[in-house]
Amino acid sequence: MQQPNHKERIILGIDPGTAVMGYGLIKETGPKIELISLGVVKMENLDDHMLKLQRIFEKTVALIDNYHPDCLAIEAPFYGKNIQVMLKLGRAQGVAMAAALSRNIDITEYSPRKIKQAITGNGNATKEQVAGMIQRLLNFTETPDFLDATDGLAVAVCHAFQRNITGNSSAGGSKKSYSGWDTFAKDNAARVSGLTKKK
Repeated sequence: MQQPNHKERIILGIDPGTAVMGYGLIKETGPKIELISLGVVKMENLDDHMLKLQRIFEKTVALIDNYHPDCLAIEAPFYGKNIQVMLKLGRAQGVAMAAALSRNIDITEYSPRKIKQAITGNGNATKEQVAGMIQRLLNFTETPDFLDATDGLAVAVCHAFQRNITGNSSAGGSKKSYSGWDTFAKDNAARVSGLTKKK
């Protein structure tokens, strides 16, 4: 018999990018999770980086206003060798976070390795392996055009797993949470001042 006291929450997961942003929404009811939606925001046709950031902000706000998620789970930029790619990904992530903060949505940030580990049990899993496991977990067969969509969904599922497996315990430095603009600004003073100085 189903327990009536299982609290529902909707989780929005985002895999930020400046060419394609992946997103997924799930509904969590106690230990059960189900797919609401997944997709991508394509930006390859936009040449101006600032226009891409505007698109990310507007689409994230639209997703929040349409689905009313309780929280946002977002993938942290991967620390690669190319500093320009890192900078652009960091801006894309920051803009998506700002969109959530503008709607007072709680944010949790996860490293790519933490997400892969939570979904597949292997921190070095490929995008295809993550996608395959997500399809089995959420019981859907349609293959998205872009693996970025299942990556976005994976972030949301990773966030759901944290509560179901570890309760409120910390994820050992591989996640960070923000409950509003003030806490985000305090933890990211350099990033925030950089945003305000740039034109």
